[in-house]
This record gives sequence, structure tokens and C-alpha cells, in this order.
Amino acid sequence: MSSPSPEAAGSPAPRVRSTRQKAAVDAALERIEDFVSAQELHAHLKEAGERVSLATVYRTLQQRLEDGDVDTLRREDGEAVYRRCAVDAHHHHLVCRVCWTAVEVTADPVEDWAARVAAEHGFSSPRHTVEVTGVCADCAAAGRA
Repeated sequence: MSSPSPEAAGSPAPRVRSTRQKAAVDAALERIEDFVSAQELHAHLKEAGERVSLATVYRTLQQRLEDGDVDTLRREDGEAVYRRCAVDAHHHHLVCRVCWTAVEVTADPVEDWAARVAAEHGFSSPRHTVEVTGVCADCAAAGRA
């Protein structure tokens, strides 16, 4: 007979081990202001002389996403891109379709709407993401719309 897992026995989940590689990924995320794909982040780390596998980059990004430390968006081609959250609270994004500049915004009316619609349909604990795309003022002024 097997013993129950630590979670089933009421013990806290095992702590995720901190490594030099994960620290390098975190440091790169702090330096890079724009959204980047895992592959772009991996290339940035390699250029900086860091020895971090692509698999470690993916795992670290997934963990930071689950912890709420990074934001993620999907580019038009479907690729996921990530960046360190600039806003600690729940927020949404206004994204330029041309240059991918992103602005983090809070929107209380969206929160109220999501809660109301969920309740009207018998759902509780709604979660949502909102991405509004457009063309930023710089791209519009440069005629890149």
C-alpha cells in the first residue's frame, strides 16, 4: 500500500528548487521590457553567456505565470510571449498590432461585467483575460497602421 502524497496528508506542496538557471531567467525578465517568446528569451540568455536550456526557460516561464509574476499574450501567429508584470493587481492589456507595445490597464467595469455575466449563468469564481488590440499613436503617426 502506498503512502499518501504530502498534499493529501495535509502537508504543504514541495518547494520549487531555486537554481542559477532560473535566477538567470528571472534576471533577464527584469531587464527586458517588451514581451518575448521563450525562444527569444533563450537566445537573449545565450548571447549574455548564460548556459540555460530552452526546457528550463519554458518551465521557469510556466512557473512564473502560475505564480502571477509574468503576463502572457498570444501573437497573431499564436506564439505565446511573456514579460514581467508591471502591475501587481489583476489587469488587462492594450496592445499595438504593429509594434507590440503593450499598456497594462485596470478596468473595473470589465470586472463587474464578468462577475454579473457569470452569476447570470450560474457560474462562480470567474476568471478572465482581456486584450484590446489597436495601433499605438507612434505607429499611426509613422503611417504603419
